[in-house]
Amino acid sequence: MRHVTFDLGPFPDAQGFEEAIDKDRNDPLASFRDDFVITDPDLIYLDGNSLGRLPEATSSLLSRVLEQEWGDRLIRSWNEGWWDLQLEIGDRIAGIIGASPGEVVVSDSTSVNLYKLAMAVMGRDRTRATIVTDDLNFPTDVYVLDAVAAAHGGTLEVVDTGGFEGAADAVSAAMDASTALVSMSHTTFKSGFVYDLEEITARAHDAGALMLWDLSHSAGVYPIDLNGVGADLAVGCTYKYLSGGPGSPAFLYVRSDLQSSLRNPIRAWWGHAEPFSFEPQFRPVDGNRRFHTGTMPVLALAPIAAGLALVEAAGTTAIRAKAVSLGQFAVSQWEEHLAGLGFVLESPRDPALRGSHISLAHPEAWPIARAMIELCKLVPDFRAPDSLRVGLSPLYTRHRDVHTAVQRMKSVVETGLLDGFAATRLTVT
Repeated sequence: MRHVTFDLGPFPDAQGFEEAIDKDRNDPLASFRDDFVITDPDLIYLDGNSLGRLPEATSSLLSRVLEQEWGDRLIRSWNEGWWDLQLEIGDRIAGIIGASPGEVVVSDSTSVNLYKLAMAVMGRDRTRATIVTDDLNFPTDVYVLDAVAAAHGGTLEVVDTGGFEGAADAVSAAMDASTALVSMSHTTFKSGFVYDLEEITARAHDAGALMLWDLSHSAGVYPIDLNGVGADLAVGCTYKYLSGGPGSPAFLYVRSDLQSSLRNPIRAWWGHAEPFSFEPQFRPVDGNRRFHTGTMPVLALAPIAAGLALVEAAGTTAIRAKAVSLGQFAVSQWEEHLAGLGFVLESPRDPALRGSHISLAHPEAWPIARAMIELCKLVPDFRAPDSLRVGLSPLYTRHRDVHTAVQRMKSVVETGLLDGFAATRLTVT
């Protein structure tokens, strides 16, 4: 690491400072910042859209699971709460995403859940073997969907949106009598564009297809009403805005009236009607539990509850309102301080079309990102080939953080601090 002297701010003379202070002073969610572990007050963390900060309550929750449940009660804990924990947490997530009790379970990873649900849909009607998605979808989702379509002798149609905003009409035009499934990201991973859940779901239904949403960049930060829009299926992760922890298990949603007609392609004992009967033949359990596979990782599952409690207490309506405020302020600061330095906004300007992160493209995005992280106590993330994603997590990100971050970005470019970082690439960006 290079040793340099860098002004960490704040920057009271820079345009927007007083506005930021005023917005923070009137922020109804300001106190939630104290519910997260923040060991370095100078560090500005703008990567909560990849990994949420650690809630203060997680440590005591996990200590109880380790010391009392595993340490003292040992295997007895399975009958004292562990066995149904993924269902209890699933019901709490259901309340956040507008689902009913019994429609959401926590299980496996987002990709595995996507695979299970997509495979369950394919083959229901042999005249339908096409899956439709778009080029803004998360690449792993596209890999999974392509493999599922191929496994059923079908095809995956990836709609070209022509930019960083979605194209509902083009997606709709790709649906026809051969379409079995439409699968999209609600909030797209790179630009933060937000699709209209109800509109796309209705269009899929009009084509006779089922709709599968990835809510990974929406859950916990955007008001969602899956039941209200008639959604069929959904998946999502818990380690972004739900602050479940690195690699915490994902969730899946299956509308209640579909549960009995869909079959989990990965038949395993946690989805069996009587798992401890150890029968040689598989009999799926009734309800959404049939989409479980193997034993749940309790130490990764239990901490999700701490992050959920904070989202529940704040409410997604208030969280969304602050996300919009942070996003609008970030866009105004980009326009004032960064647009003239080669930073290009690659997220929608309309806040109604934007989630809780924005993307700034720059030819030197990678070295800028590394310089900010290693020298300037500013953590965004980089997405190839040239995007800096700025995550605006409303429960702990302040407007003054956005203002200071923009000033640090500006200084990195103007002072040449990015020089020397271009040649070094890390595995995780």
